[in-house]
Amino acid sequence: MDQLQSMRVFVKVADLGSFARAAAQLDMSNAVVTRHVADLEGRLDTRLMNRTTRSLSLTEAGQVYLERTRQILEELDDAEQMVLERTHEPIGTLRIVAPVVFGMHNFGQVLRDYTQRYPRVIPDITLVDRSVDLVEEGFDVGIAIARNIRSASVVSRRLTTGCLVVCAAGTYLQRHGPVEHPSSLATHACLTLNPGMSGDEHLFEGPDGQTRVRPNSVILANNTEMLRQFALQGMGVAILPSYLIGKDLERGALVPLLPDYQLAPIDIHVVYPSRRYMPAKLRTFIDHLVEHFEEGPADGASERWLADADGAVLAGSLTLEAIRKSAEADRQQA
Repeated sequence: MDQLQSMRVFVKVADLGSFARAAAQLDMSNAVVTRHVADLEGRLDTRLMNRTTRSLSLTEAGQVYLERTRQILEELDDAEQMVLERTHEPIGTLRIVAPVVFGMHNFGQVLRDYTQRYPRVIPDITLVDRSVDLVEEGFDVGIAIARNIRSASVVSRRLTTGCLVVCAAGTYLQRHGPVEHPSSLATHACLTLNPGMSGDEHLFEGPDGQTRVRPNSVILANNTEMLRQFALQGMGVAILPSYLIGKDLERGALVPLLPDYQLAPIDIHVVYPSRRYMPAKLRTFIDHLVEHFEEGPADGASERWLADADGAVLAGSLTLEAIRKSAEADRQQA
């Protein structure tokens, strides 16, 4: 028989001092209650209760077993209650993994709002740019961009889609002239990711079809935030994700180039191990992420500016026109 159930029956019989009363409370027959206690005695090879037709008393061994069994059952009930609380109420540590740059630029507001709503959840955030096995490394949830999450049997849910933007600082463009076609990247000074991370060529879709370009790399790096800093310093042309540079584009620190040409979009997903038995802390965090990115794309207000195609082209064209005029004036003065 079920040993745990037999232990519960034994405690109930001992507390009530009667097999019949225990059977009534447990909604069992007298025979089943008797069999549970007898099964325990057989397992332990000792008598736990002395029975007569009129009375029931614990043996010395029964008294020791009762005290320890009662403690075990109380601890088990406590453990089950703790698990139930975490299943139905957001509580506990939530282990999150995300790419470095995305996490640094997009998690601040998300986590602030989430912890305000669910103060009993403690986010434990790991930012890495290597491939991650979600299950083996013990993470509850991850942000997947491209294929940085390699775990099998995980659930994936798309949050939003970003884009890659060709950009440069106005100071660079004033010195070196505009970038009017993807092929120009073969001669401009380009700030690029290491080939192992993004390849050494880029495929553009535009009015004249597909254009494949190998940029003239003057600086290589393994981190897009570093490339952003170089671009802001006017050191060259960079291809950077919109969730990283949206605010730079809004304030004019970087100028979007090649508005009529597009690179492959960046799909951003939330991934987690399973839909079954999902604890409340995980379920509420996923819902919060989805809600956040539905309200605004990957970098909030800055990407909403990018999502407005007419506005983006107009803003870029006006900036580029001003740069062209400035460059022409410089040439005339020279």
